Amino acid sequence: MSVFDFDAISAPALEHFADLRVEVGAPQVLGGTPRGLRRVVPITGGEAIGHGWRARVLPGGCDFQLIVSETLSELDARYALETDAGDLIYVQNQAVRSASPEAMTRLLRGEPVDPSQVYFRCHPRFETTSPSLKWITDRMFTGAGMRHPTEVVMRFYTLV
Repeated sequence: MSVFDFDAISAPALEHFADLRVEVGAPQVLGGTPRGLRRVVPITGGEAIGHGWRARVLPGGCDFQLIVSETLSELDARYALETDAGDLIYVQNQAVRSASPEAMTRLLRGEPVDPSQVYFRCHPRFETTSPSLKWITDRMFTGAGMRHPTEVVMRFYTLV
């Protein structure tokens, strides 16, 4: 018999945090490595809309991609947001994107793919000194997204 009361631990719930539209440029293919094909995708702009705040995605970020197999990609995007109030937010968003070999081939060529054919889940982390948003540095987030030819659209949730 366990002395731990596991039933006292509540399951996390999701609370909507923000919607993002991240504009991306042409991928730079770095080539094959022992772990897979490396690509770097420039982040050129976009917007974020949260509850009571808006921000623009600053150009200069990148999505560092590892194409692990014909069905799996690991993504590590790093970029900055600037709110309408002038506050800066650093974002690091790690994601997994998987699909059939045919759908992944189309994605990698920059072609449209029906989002229902792609599993795209992410784990964003935030850093900011903004007084109104400082709480986001102390929370965990999750999200889902979809890739379009020139942008990535994501919805982020706070784990509560």
